[in-house]
Amino acid sequence: MTQIQATESANLDNSAETKTGGDWRKYFGFSTDHKVIGIQYLVTTFIFYMIGGVLASAVRTELATPDSDFVSRELYNSLFTIHATIMIFLWIVPAGTGGFGNYLIPLMVGAKDMAFPKLNAVAFWMIPPGGILLLSSFFVGAAGSGWTSYPPLSLINGQAGELIWILSVLLLGTSSILGAVNFLVTILKMRTPGMGLHQMPLFCWSMLAASALVLLSTPVLAGALILLSFDLVAGTAFFNPTGGGDPIVYQHMFWFYSHPAVYIMILPVFGMISDILPVHARKPIFGYRAIAYSSLAISFLGLIVWAHHMFTSGTPAWLRMFFMIATMIIAIPTGIKIFSWLATIWGGKIDMNSAMLFGMGFVSMFVVGGLSGIMLASVPVDIHVHDTYFVVAHLHYVLFGGSVFGLYAGLYHWFPKMTGRMMNETWGRVHFVLTFIGFNLCFLPMHKLGLEGMPRRVAEYDPKFAGLNLMATVGAYILAVSTIPFVINAVWSWIYGPKASGNPWKALTLEWMTTSPPPVENFHEAPVLWSGPYDYGIDFEEVEEDKSVEELLAEVKVDVG
Repeated sequence: MTQIQATESANLDNSAETKTGGDWRKYFGFSTDHKVIGIQYLVTTFIFYMIGGVLASAVRTELATPDSDFVSRELYNSLFTIHATIMIFLWIVPAGTGGFGNYLIPLMVGAKDMAFPKLNAVAFWMIPPGGILLLSSFFVGAAGSGWTSYPPLSLINGQAGELIWILSVLLLGTSSILGAVNFLVTILKMRTPGMGLHQMPLFCWSMLAASALVLLSTPVLAGALILLSFDLVAGTAFFNPTGGGDPIVYQHMFWFYSHPAVYIMILPVFGMISDILPVHARKPIFGYRAIAYSSLAISFLGLIVWAHHMFTSGTPAWLRMFFMIATMIIAIPTGIKIFSWLATIWGGKIDMNSAMLFGMGFVSMFVVGGLSGIMLASVPVDIHVHDTYFVVAHLHYVLFGGSVFGLYAGLYHWFPKMTGRMMNETWGRVHFVLTFIGFNLCFLPMHKLGLEGMPRRVAEYDPKFAGLNLMATVGAYILAVSTIPFVINAVWSWIYGPKASGNPWKALTLEWMTTSPPPVENFHEAPVLWSGPYDYGIDFEEVEEDKSVEELLAEVKVDVG
């Protein structure tokens, strides 16, 4: 069955919808269908994202004025700690890898399901208990030492809440490891016949790189947290300086995971953007192999730059130089992706729909975050702005301007495939405009606040910073409101939206070569490749159906590189 035939079959009436999308109760049970699990991840993590947004709004409300007049100092510490933990471990990481990864990887490689379906379900069902456990810590005094949980502060600051925080992160980290094993085996061993590594969509390359990082770095974080819990409850002194422990060792172990975690969050989004931009620009991806291999380079380099977070922790000068240079070098594979994406859309027939708007918004916002990251890689600059709002601005331009913008682009792009319905484009554009304005109004002023010396993680500050903080708080409110049109649009479209064909974007990757939503085992017949995933510029409607695959290949110039 050729891709042309598969496309025509997918464009027929989606009779599979009643089989795959009609029973909403399956999303609340233990399913081994990767598509159900992917949607379970996306919906669950988005709920936690909204909860994390409420906590962020409370933090910004406190910071609207210089005085501590909205919440107590102790509660403020807990609010920003749990907010950051939710956004990283319960939203961006599981949504990008678990949500989109689960739904798309088997479809993109032409497999019927993930390699280990039951393990896949177990990995998801660790997420809700982990999140509920984390939120329950507010009843006993939630952790208030920041999402880094540095000792000795974490050893004296609310033992019960800190221990619950550790257990929650361990549970979520275990889920991430189980998912990574599944992705690696599925991508490497379950591709459809004829699909070599260089015929895979770039999202698969990004998931390979991210999964390798998860497997190599997450166990180190788990070890650090287990030792920290021993210091808390058993009186050991692994990191407690009063007993001879070394808190700097904890920092090394923590950042050995937590800097690669930045790439675990952004790499799946890199892959999604690489698949979204060519479709809506109607052009082949520029530099396929360069983008693919740059993902692997980021995965490798991401493991040797962790100590740039510790330039003020007594790191020797020679070691500072190594990590400064390594951190600057990692900008090269990232820059390769940026320039390849720009070359892809240059001169294309761009369709400015919601997916494309968020995709291009991602590129622009991530560039800003990347440039401030290069600044922070420099030892003198980092020492000057360490633990100031400049770091907060950089972090959010990378993770919200980057990862969250990219996740929204993916949601708009693959929503028709997941639900069999089209989203409302008008409300999608409203969502983008509010998000773009609110985000920049909130986080752009923080660069100036940091350069002028405003410290982060404090509820009270010098009155001279009041004006910019009020501006940031207004931006945060707009950003919070921007979520409302998306939620309404998604729920309404899922129920009442116009039915989508199997391939509404006329894309070439395999997930679009089946019905929307796909049947239980994804494809009615085994998919057969005859072109690359980004060979745009072919008018399929004018191709004669009676031509053989060999004749079609002779007419089509395959150029994925």
